[in-house]
Amino acid sequence: MSNFVMDEYDVIVVGAGHAGCEAALASCRMGQRTLMFSITLEAVAMMACNPSIGGTGKGHLVREIDALGGEMGKNIDKTFIQSRMLNTAKGPAVHSLRAQADKEFYHREMKKTIEAEPLLHLKQGEVIDIITDEITDKTDGKPDKRVTGVVLKTGAVYKAKAVVIATGTFLSGKIFIGDAAYESGPNGLAPARELADNLRKHGIELRRFKTGTPARALSKSLDYSKMTEQKGDPVPVPFSFMNDTLKRDQISCWLSYTNEETHTIIRNNFHRSALFGGKIEGIGPRYCPSIEDKVVKFADKNRHQIFIEPEGLNTNEMYVGGMSSSLPEDVQYRMYRTLPGMENAKIVRNAYAIEYDCINPNQLYPSLEFKKIKGLFSGGQFNGSSGYEEAAAQGLVAGINAAMSVLLKEPLILDRSESYIGVLIDDLVTKENHEPYRMMTSRAEYRLLLRQDNADLRLSKKGYRVGLISQERYDWILEKERLIEEEIARVEKVNIGANKKVQALLEEYESTPLNTGTSLAELIRRPELNYEVLAPIDEDRPELPDEVAEQVNINIKYDGYIKRQIKQVENFKKLEVKKIQEDFDYDDVNSLRIEARQKLKQYQPVNIGQASRISGVSPADISVLLVYMEQMRQKNSKKES
Repeated sequence: MSNFVMDEYDVIVVGAGHAGCEAALASCRMGQRTLMFSITLEAVAMMACNPSIGGTGKGHLVREIDALGGEMGKNIDKTFIQSRMLNTAKGPAVHSLRAQADKEFYHREMKKTIEAEPLLHLKQGEVIDIITDEITDKTDGKPDKRVTGVVLKTGAVYKAKAVVIATGTFLSGKIFIGDAAYESGPNGLAPARELADNLRKHGIELRRFKTGTPARALSKSLDYSKMTEQKGDPVPVPFSFMNDTLKRDQISCWLSYTNEETHTIIRNNFHRSALFGGKIEGIGPRYCPSIEDKVVKFADKNRHQIFIEPEGLNTNEMYVGGMSSSLPEDVQYRMYRTLPGMENAKIVRNAYAIEYDCINPNQLYPSLEFKKIKGLFSGGQFNGSSGYEEAAAQGLVAGINAAMSVLLKEPLILDRSESYIGVLIDDLVTKENHEPYRMMTSRAEYRLLLRQDNADLRLSKKGYRVGLISQERYDWILEKERLIEEEIARVEKVNIGANKKVQALLEEYESTPLNTGTSLAELIRRPELNYEVLAPIDEDRPELPDEVAEQVNINIKYDGYIKRQIKQVENFKKLEVKKIQEDFDYDDVNSLRIEARQKLKQYQPVNIGQASRISGVSPADISVLLVYMEQMRQKNSKKES
């Protein structure tokens, strides 16, 4: 079959899942003529698994995506059917927003947004290969090749200056349900078969991962009287900083549990599980295990929580969360029907495991560009992560940097001290990941600084600089910063006397009475008090937006801890600013251990900080590197003088 050139674009995005959507929208909004391919247009922003956005750690990512100018937060605010703030009994660092989505509505609204962009062309088609040119003016350490376009199954060639691969779980996808195994993408859609083989020919290392999804049950076949109802928050908190309030009738979710009968059925059928029968070679996500995994790994537990969640307003399908499986269909029926409220459940979609090809992400720079192919970027599950939110975050960065490469500008690099997105990408490209990566708050060292409530203050200026945040939104960020700083300074100086009004308020909140005067800030720092409840004794308080008042309260209440983390970040930055040249030859550093030299050559860190986080590189190796780099700096300085 002969190939033929159809058109030329600035950026091409392969895949239209959560990563692909963010990549394509970022690229076109930065002024680049962008083409996005999807095997089927029904897969645009598809929620193949859980019908939700956010959750612990993941909610932080969505807020950060929004702060940078991405779309996920705006879209879930338009399409949610239930919203809850998780971990409210704990400190603000781990508060995480989670919303149930109407899956079909989410898909439609994202597709509508994409179709409205004048510089973005969404097209159905299967990409089977990328086109590259050799770089003739290559110097040591630079990429060998440059991407120049893609080839479709039809033979059509589309030229491009940059390409983003965001294939999700479609790449050589294979479904497993007991003994049954067949090639398929998620939700029964067609897989991408040829692209994987061709990427290998380009020198890209692929590996096999797996994930899975539980069954969907017919709502009217369930008995909710035997389950525990979970309602949404009375006042939903928006994901997008562009929304002040959200008003929506919310739908309940439900909680059930497995029991010993459930576990017995599973144990008696381990030999029929694709996972335990040895049919699946891919590695699954540790933090989202199948029900078979749970029964094995947590044998001491006599029950597991199961979440029954609606998939939308116009469907009777209920997602049976926490119970993904690769057991045969007959076992699934018996297993699910042991749950309280599911005794007569009708299954409308079987649970399944899916195996797919993805890359070893140590082939990427922190910009998400391939080290050996200039202009080729990647994001999402193709990079070895799991989850819609992780995918969207990477897609956004990949799309931004694809556009920046076309514009011949420096890439946007987010480090782990300024965002969860930075933590996510740094973990992927620097650490050895042997399973699908999932974001959690525990992965962030500076999580008191990286709260979801301050994502706009942390990242919107960066979004503005790349062209994704409007002037109006940027101006509000500057004004918000000013209001917060001024109010904190005022509150620190306000003296509160031990008068009757003050004592009465303290008594109301069971707070220790005052023996002498104190500052308003000191009262705010008491665990049982906050900025809001102290308003009656703060006579000169200005009228402030809720989001400003929230930041004032948190910054005062956690002042000591925040200052400590800022000091830690300053130390962290000292290593991050020590850049390592692309053509740095580690063989010239005689005192480096062999393992360290091998790892450094493999990962090609961009700075000393990244080098220090590579497994197999010790503090002593870093000291050797620093000494060598200083010697070279002094040597070069003498030459120049």
